[in-house]
Amino acid sequence: MPRAVKRKEYPLSMRLPEADIALIDRAASLRGRSRTDFVRDAAVRAAETVLMEAAPIRMSASGFKSFMAALSAPATPVPEMVDTLSRIAPWERKTSKSGN
Repeated sequence: MPRAVKRKEYPLSMRLPEADIALIDRAASLRGRSRTDFVRDAAVRAAETVLMEAAPIRMSASGFKSFMAALSAPATPVPEMVDTLSRIAPWERKTSKSGN
């Protein structure tokens, strides 16, 4: 007698306007993905984000005290960041092509 196989995939059907389908297809194509893969990944990422935003963070009282102390402490400069932020952006540099 054959055993029942546990289903691993479930169908999901949606009705979307043509403009939405065109947008999704264009984005999926840019990523080299099928429409199904693209929509599935986008939906799963959105669901994970919502669940992470709603998940409580639990810690002990001493852990919370340490966490708050770290947040309240003065910032320590990161030399690489100081260097990067002190540079002049390429679009802010004066060019000498026109003789100015």
